[in-house]
Amino acid sequence: MEFRQLEYFAAICEELHFTRAAEKLGMSQPTLSHQIKMLEDELGVPLFDRIGKKIAITEAGHILLNECKVIFSSLKNVKVQIMELQKVTRGTLSIGALPGELTQLVSSLLINFHQIYPEVQIKIVNFDDVVERVIQNQIDLAITILPVEDDRVVKYPLYKEDIYLTVSKDHALAEQESINFDEISKHPFIMFPQTYKCRQIIDLTSSTSGFQIEPIIETTAIETIISLVKADAGVTALSRTYLNLYNDTQLKAIKIENPTLSREIAIIHHKDKYLSQAARLFMDLLSKHIVELKLAEEMIVSN
Repeated sequence: MEFRQLEYFAAICEELHFTRAAEKLGMSQPTLSHQIKMLEDELGVPLFDRIGKKIAITEAGHILLNECKVIFSSLKNVKVQIMELQKVTRGTLSIGALPGELTQLVSSLLINFHQIYPEVQIKIVNFDDVVERVIQNQIDLAITILPVEDDRVVKYPLYKEDIYLTVSKDHALAEQESINFDEISKHPFIMFPQTYKCRQIIDLTSSTSGFQIEPIIETTAIETIISLVKADAGVTALSRTYLNLYNDTQLKAIKIENPTLSREIAIIHHKDKYLSQAARLFMDLLSKHIVELKLAEEMIVSN
């Protein structure tokens, strides 16, 4: 079994088409088919079911594909570690974050990071399923909300924060410093969709308390939510991360009590993934930034 055969096999799995995979690999389709036939003969099992012009991965093929991902990841880690021994600073760093203020928190570090590592290509993306993206080795790091129950993931808690009822400075509630959770349902709510973690915390707490908060407006656009709240069209719930990032004097944050709404933010990565020097630097920068924003009293992550 040769490494290049595994690369050929993985390409076919991605395309599910021999001709397209051959074009992608820059080789002829008969040559590719011959290499896969040799691999199947060596393993003694078919890796693909061929039904007319269509193919499907067999059970044995899925086993091999999962192991290929481990092999490719390990080889990539070896290359990164050797490059760093040679003090090569070029490379890539991909970071995932949940949509909303956590993406803004990560993005706010881009300038500082680029000044230190100008030749590292950094990519910041937002997904609802960042944990799964880490597990599938599609991103290097992710900023998410705990708990994350998967032993394939390493977790570095960053800080805990409350979620506040947020109103315009002219709202009737603006003079209050706190409000009971069951009282917030009396006010028209503007909220993120149910796929957002912040919304899920509110929905779970209200359901446990015996009632449901039905928003008058739902939107993924934080700018829209803020504009509507400032115009007194309703109230919303925002994390301390957002409030400290933007420090908008037109908004008033009111502490929610009985119960308090809170969440814990963490950095995660795959347990088998080597953390590059660039990744560790980014984690340190993020931790210090969190302290500067007064989201945490001290830096938690240490590398």
